[in-house]
Amino acid sequence: MLVSPPASMAMNVRLLFCILGLFALSLASARAQIATVASPTGPVPAGPYVVVDVATGEALMDRNAGALWYPASLTKIMTIYIVFEELKAGRLQLAATLPFSENARKKPASHLGLAPGHTITVEQGIQALVARSANDVATAFGEQISGSEPAFAQRMTETAKRLGMTATTFRNANGWPDPGQVTTARDMAILALALIKDFPEYYGYFRTKDFMLGKQRIGPGVKFLDLYSPYADGLKTGFICASGFNIVGSAVRDGRRLVAVAFGFRRSDLRDEFLVRLFDEAYALKTGGSRQKIWQLRNGEGGPATVLPYGECGTIRYDMPGDAVWLGTFGDWRSAKTAFDAGQARLLAMGVAQAGKEWILPVASNQVTKQAAIIADLQPEAAQKLCAEYQARKSFCVVKKPSDMAAPFSGFWR
Repeated sequence: MLVSPPASMAMNVRLLFCILGLFALSLASARAQIATVASPTGPVPAGPYVVVDVATGEALMDRNAGALWYPASLTKIMTIYIVFEELKAGRLQLAATLPFSENARKKPASHLGLAPGHTITVEQGIQALVARSANDVATAFGEQISGSEPAFAQRMTETAKRLGMTATTFRNANGWPDPGQVTTARDMAILALALIKDFPEYYGYFRTKDFMLGKQRIGPGVKFLDLYSPYADGLKTGFICASGFNIVGSAVRDGRRLVAVAFGFRRSDLRDEFLVRLFDEAYALKTGGSRQKIWQLRNGEGGPATVLPYGECGTIRYDMPGDAVWLGTFGDWRSAKTAFDAGQARLLAMGVAQAGKEWILPVASNQVTKQAAIIADLQPEAAQKLCAEYQARKSFCVVKKPSDMAAPFSGFWR
């Protein structure tokens, strides 16, 4: 004979199933934020993205632009926004000093690494945030402006809400991992639009590639500026393991300014390549101002996805869809780089339109480390053609599929 459970127990069971169901939906939503996008050699995983016409506010292209994400060093865009507010209000001056506390000194790389008591100018601090993405400088600004970094983070969040960044919360000034620090591609696009509109006199700092701090050159800035020259004119990149490689970029072409945001790439070069293509496609679109505005997009959906679990982060990964050409393994990095450059030159001489990527791979055996010269992410036809030419000259060359490019890479010792 079956006995019905007490009503309280049945209610608890139903509550448990509801919680588990919501948890499963949250996980599914987070996973759905990662999808494949096209690259010259095949699909690569990526997170949300959006492209906005600055003049009209239209969202020209987007995917999951309202999905929650960890901002990483894109956080510093808001830090800089508030620094610009202080400059415009006269409470800061570009030539004023920015002191470093012990708390700022302890911030991990990327940083300037200045000892407590040392100072730089406010202008150098802005340049360091763009060209070096310096975590200690962001903290120093927060302490200078609000007295403490938590108080500054509160101002950052309040500023975000005022600008219409309805799903963004900040916990620190630099983007160091914090589960409560979240944003969306939609919100980051709105922040970029606000910077361009509110501070035209200061926006040029986002073009900083490098600058001199004493006798030290600080750089190299945002590579996108060179990749999309002469159209690109800023802004900022960011990376933590959980969020992957992210970027906010701005470009002006034929008198038309667009802003694009792209999240969640497993490699910085794939992220930059995608952003360039995204801009090209967006500029080709015709619009009469009738598309949905960026502030009209749904916002704050799902939980942030994890792009690179911490156990995998920092390890050597191929993460590219194209084939690889192994040109040999050498005793030092310079010899491997010379072999790579020679292989790239042969590809160009053969008329291959899409050159490969540099991948100098350290491999070890019996406590000896060598460097494998690899041309990565090639079209299969180009990889086969190059190796056929090498082999015809009795030179070493092996084509490797992406599935072959996995740790511990012992197969690349020779």
